[in-house]
Amino acid sequence: MAALSPKEVENAMRTYELMVILDPNLEERTVAPSLDTYLNVVRNDGGSVDNVDVWGRRRLAYEIDKNAEGIYAVVSLQAEPATVKELDRQLTLNESVLRTKVLRPDAR
Repeated sequence: MAALSPKEVENAMRTYELMVILDPNLEERTVAPSLDTYLNVVRNDGGSVDNVDVWGRRRLAYEIDKNAEGIYAVVSLQAEPATVKELDRQLTLNESVLRTKVLRPDAR
């Protein structure tokens, strides 16, 4: 088995978990379709979205932008690191997104 070059390692597909907290003033039924438009960034770059789980409205531990609640969504996906970075950047620019957190569940 040949060793991967640094460029191949950098561009390897990895598993990620993305948590998004959205503005509580949004309707919960519109959350998944609006997230889907952002997740097309992953699909267009050859990645895959494994699961979109909308947890619904939950109380925040502390207020974010004067909101005591937020709509939580958790997305499992496989993508290259650069693609996930671009997805996170685009979500952060959206005013209805209060917070994002990207994790690699297999990272140690």
